[in-house]
Amino acid sequence: MDLFEYVRSENLKNESPLAARLRPSTLDEIEGQEHILSGGKMLYRAIKADKLSSVIFYGPPGTGKTTIAMVIANTTKAGFKQLNATTSGKKDMEEVVKEAKEAAGMYGKKTILFIDEIHRFNKAQQDYLLPFVEDGTVILIGATTENPYFEVNGALLSRSLIFELKPLSKDNIKNIILRALSDREKGLGAYGADIEEDASEFLSEVANGDARAALNAVELAVLTTEPGSDGKIHITLDVAEDCIQRKAARYDRNGDNHYDTISAFIKSMRGSDPDAAVYYLARMLYAGEDIKFIARRIMICAAEDVGLADPMALVVATNAALAVERVGLPESRIILSEAAVYVATAPKSNASYLAIGDAGRVVEKESTPGIPRHLQNVHADSHGEEREQGYLYAHDYPHHYVKQQYLPYELSGREFYKPSGEGYEVKIKEHMKRLKEGDR
Repeated sequence: MDLFEYVRSENLKNESPLAARLRPSTLDEIEGQEHILSGGKMLYRAIKADKLSSVIFYGPPGTGKTTIAMVIANTTKAGFKQLNATTSGKKDMEEVVKEAKEAAGMYGKKTILFIDEIHRFNKAQQDYLLPFVEDGTVILIGATTENPYFEVNGALLSRSLIFELKPLSKDNIKNIILRALSDREKGLGAYGADIEEDASEFLSEVANGDARAALNAVELAVLTTEPGSDGKIHITLDVAEDCIQRKAARYDRNGDNHYDTISAFIKSMRGSDPDAAVYYLARMLYAGEDIKFIARRIMICAAEDVGLADPMALVVATNAALAVERVGLPESRIILSEAAVYVATAPKSNASYLAIGDAGRVVEKESTPGIPRHLQNVHADSHGEEREQGYLYAHDYPHHYVKQQYLPYELSGREFYKPSGEGYEVKIKEHMKRLKEGDR
């Protein structure tokens, strides 16, 4: 590196965004991701021992994929090369492979190749890496915001360990903010700024697990806020809102407002008001509510309040829950809206809910009668011969129905499921009536 290159790199280091300057350089500085980076975990041990094999990190933006790669670069004795799939191509990979072969042949030195946004390489580009990953010419570290099982070639996946990075918790984000404001060397400590508790809570919440978003807002707040009469820069809630261009929602995930809002959401769906349902959904999403929590409540409402009046409601809600986990925000809001509107506009019946409640109370409070013999499993007597049961196989009879005792004899005549006169349950009610009256 010549003098001009050194000066340029130092200027870049000093002028780069706060999120880049504050990037951890050691494993112990990394905030969050304890599920893969706590002391006893395999990835932590492999990095510490400099025995890393090819890996792919995937997760939402700002969760630390590049950070972990840079920590590896700082701790490994291997050569470290970095490419970004949005700007690099096969020629760049060929150059890295050539240098890796030379380093291995001349010095016995391994080469780690970090490819950011690896899902942007096409199949041919990914295939080019295969033999060199397989024979150890390069140790691959791939980073992607997409699910690698869909976006990365199966052959490359089979040669790599896959690690999913989770969105950082609110406490993780808050710790990073406080570190940024106190670190005089890499952070904003020289500005003498402090942040009010409600402002740090707000930024930690709206960052939605993305440390970069929180740090960008904090940096803007410090650089654009005039010092107070005491000479210090004070980051208030108003300043935080202005810097992230979003107002604070009065919503605490563990407080009354959280429960009041989800209660209003459920009661709106139950009350067949889709407008109110999507309004409360929007409030929860704006405040950063967990999309999986919302999806679970929609599923419960579909089962409890719609029931068999529209059996498709639970299908829609369940598929929405699966979809939001795979898609994530912001698109998940569309999926949740569709499910909430479907449940809200569906015909309602709580007959299934009441049925299991009534049956549960009987099981809990009354004696447990024997199961009718003809319904029991086929047993052999002491001589090894099957005992006669007298079970009537429904499919042997017209319309696949035959009248026989199914409840224990002591509960004969008890009804638990009483279909309503709504939606599909009208057909269920008519069908069951025809069976019982023998009118086919």
